[in-house]
Amino acid sequence: MEWVERLNESINYIEEHLTGEIDYEQLGRIACCSAYHFQRMFTYMADVTLSEYIRRRKMSLAAVDLQSGDEKVIDIAEKYGYHSPTAFNRAFQSVHGVAPSAVKGEGVSVKSFPPITFTVAVKGAEEMNYRIETKEAFRIIGVSAPLERELEKNFAAVPQMWERVSTDGTIEKLAGMMDTAPMGLLGVCACNDEEQWKYYIAVSSTKESDEFEEYMVPASTWAVFSGTGTNQSIQELEQRILTEWLPTSGYEYADAPDIEVYLNPDPQNAQYEVWIPVTKKQG
Repeated sequence: MEWVERLNESINYIEEHLTGEIDYEQLGRIACCSAYHFQRMFTYMADVTLSEYIRRRKMSLAAVDLQSGDEKVIDIAEKYGYHSPTAFNRAFQSVHGVAPSAVKGEGVSVKSFPPITFTVAVKGAEEMNYRIETKEAFRIIGVSAPLERELEKNFAAVPQMWERVSTDGTIEKLAGMMDTAPMGLLGVCACNDEEQWKYYIAVSSTKESDEFEEYMVPASTWAVFSGTGTNQSIQELEQRILTEWLPTSGYEYADAPDIEVYLNPDPQNAQYEVWIPVTKKQG
């Protein structure tokens, strides 16, 4: 399957650049999506973040180098892109549980993480209800925060942002300004490869506001999935979309934001939609 082949080509690219610079945008280009969408897809498919996978691969090779050669620890650190011996020591111990210097002796146990190979898995026992919706560009207003290019670094920031707006009156103000579809509180990841990545908590609105930031969501076609439950269940739905639906759907990622639409405010029994930007596969 072409989609799986692209993912495996991206793994080959990583392997070829473990001692050089790994360009996340290039990984996205190999997989025909943005760097942001590639990282999300990779994390759900591999059950490990991209940055952690790369760290494990580098430290696996570093352990082999330490055991088999006379190279100094500082030289091996440089080889795998760690210009600070402290950072290398920390990364190495996080993977192997021992210091790099200890590995030079005999009888020290280290871990090996071989390269991932993606295959087609038979899943989909549960039905997935979705609709395809094409929308013109629409305006959202709300608050935003910058996102790091490594998604792993944002795992704490986004929940903290939601906690803040839920207690400072922001959500109530935004709800009063909502006047166009999609009608709900929006979590929008605006993460194309050309601009600063941002996460918005916002509503779709035509109203003017000096208090809130505005952003134009570009025209796109969306695959829209509905769900109910908690914050954990929306993550599970997103994982199923990317690992079960997308590979066999006839669609691929388009260059537009991912959107979560929260249709009611109860965090423990939420009604929501996940909007994935898609385009028909060519050929």
